[in-house]
Amino acid sequence: MTRPDLVPPAVTVTQSGSLDGLPPYILLANKPYGQKLVGQKGLMILDTRGDVAWFQPITSGQVLDLKVQSYQGKPVLTWWHGETGAVYAKGDCYIADSSYNVIATVRAGNGLRADMHEFSITESDTALIEAFRQHDNVDLTSLGGSSSGSVYSGVVQEIDIKTGKVLFEWDSLDHVPPELSEATLSGTGTGTKPFDYFHINSIAVMPDGDLLISSRNTWALYKIGRRDGAVKWRLGGKKSDFTLGDGVKFYWQHHARPHGDNLITLFDNGDTPPEEKQSRGLLLSVDTSAKTVGLIQAFTSPSGLLAADMGSMQLLEGKRALVGWGAEPYFTAFAADGSVLLDGQLPVGDQSYRAFAADWTGNPPDKPRVAATGTPAGGTAVYASWNGATKVASWQVHAGSSASSLSVVTSQPRSGFETLIVANDSGPYFAVTALDSAGNALGRSDAVKSSGLS
Repeated sequence: MTRPDLVPPAVTVTQSGSLDGLPPYILLANKPYGQKLVGQKGLMILDTRGDVAWFQPITSGQVLDLKVQSYQGKPVLTWWHGETGAVYAKGDCYIADSSYNVIATVRAGNGLRADMHEFSITESDTALIEAFRQHDNVDLTSLGGSSSGSVYSGVVQEIDIKTGKVLFEWDSLDHVPPELSEATLSGTGTGTKPFDYFHINSIAVMPDGDLLISSRNTWALYKIGRRDGAVKWRLGGKKSDFTLGDGVKFYWQHHARPHGDNLITLFDNGDTPPEEKQSRGLLLSVDTSAKTVGLIQAFTSPSGLLAADMGSMQLLEGKRALVGWGAEPYFTAFAADGSVLLDGQLPVGDQSYRAFAADWTGNPPDKPRVAATGTPAGGTAVYASWNGATKVASWQVHAGSSASSLSVVTSQPRSGFETLIVANDSGPYFAVTALDSAGNALGRSDAVKSSGLS
């Protein structure tokens, strides 16, 4: 009633265990699966009941990878927006403050466009992004291709957010040869259809400052030197420097993240083509001295989901996890033992590249919205909302004979994105004030005239 312009996807959430200590919000970026989109494309923050806290629709392109990061010492929202393609995407990365205002835009340098897979802000307020670059005259004979073939390489760039200057660049073709790819060359390897041999899809900073990157199509993670770009070790794939323990081997993976010196998490797709029966969120123990990797926990969906692409694995406090199932329109919060705490589902036809749990405080710059319709009993149904305001605990309703002469007639706790409040008053003018948990006023709507009987 208050925001007919917003049509987010309806997300179903089932709680199966205690959510005490979990972050209060889930962040998604809704995109279509093929052409079957149900809700609007856009950026979405939900609470753990599935109620929308903030939704920002988009009309062109796609948005992906919405998450909370830190920039200049403050929490910010970040995301990618652009055009997606069969192999990679071209777009830009955005940073917004707690009022949802974009305060910085990050673009790739050296003639490239930022791909959709990763946008990470470092502790020094630089940005890590990735891109794809075409190379011609590449020897692909070891894979049964041409001696002068074409490939896409994976490129890492570190960007100074303030100036846009490229501080560091790494190109996979300088360090990882195409013959290490697990992808099939058939039908590609020409100038019109380059071979996507590497397919970079995540970048993260290691505890020592070096970078951890994930290459989907070599089934491997790489530690690369932040200064010289040298590959310091490979984990997984055809020439792994590590011995992988039982249950560790992964395929077509996404979203690798280090946690201290000895833990790595990642999302193991295991699909396209399928190598496993279901996708997994993995928590791995890594011994860089002995060069061994052990499996601590594998988080699997109770529905046995197998994600063809995309996906995320977020380690939460107490070794709990939130897994976003990528191409499958689900996200699941797990306890440390793998039991399900929460399971969420988007409508079939919608999906989110990643899913993240986070704390977030939103202070939108606009006013709350109100709508009012008369009831047969002589009262008024008042609807109140404030897109993105996370501190609203209750709503106060004002009514009167004119827009300039309103007084408080009732109040009610907030209940979801839009709260329905039945006021025993005919107005016909109404406004609402948002109150925090201490009863302090956060913002007041403009007055509207009741539309009569609903």
